[in-house]
Amino acid sequence: MTDDLAGRRMVTLDLDGVADKAGLMDRCARALELPAWFGRNWDALADSLGDRTVWPEGAVEKGLLIVVRNWQPYAKARPDEWETAREVFAEAADRTPALSVALTLGGSS
Repeated sequence: MTDDLAGRRMVTLDLDGVADKAGLMDRCARALELPAWFGRNWDALADSLGDRTVWPEGAVEKGLLIVVRNWQPYAKARPDEWETAREVFAEAADRTPALSVALTLGGSS
């Protein structure tokens, strides 16, 4: 985790190699340092994104920027799941002004 130029706490969610929803949930749990009781389903992800008490250290005070990398192969392989994931990220960011989610374009470098 690092701080971005706007001062927000930045977390990179790298989806390289993610092949299904379970893999996506595992990556989210690791990258966002979600608690062990994280339910690994869409509702639990939405709840966690909106619950500032489970955000990584420093994010509550500064805001949280989640940068999603290498999402295109997952989106292509599992378009319905990816659409749901995008909706969860977008709705959480709309409801929580301190949260931003950015999808990177381009390669994995």
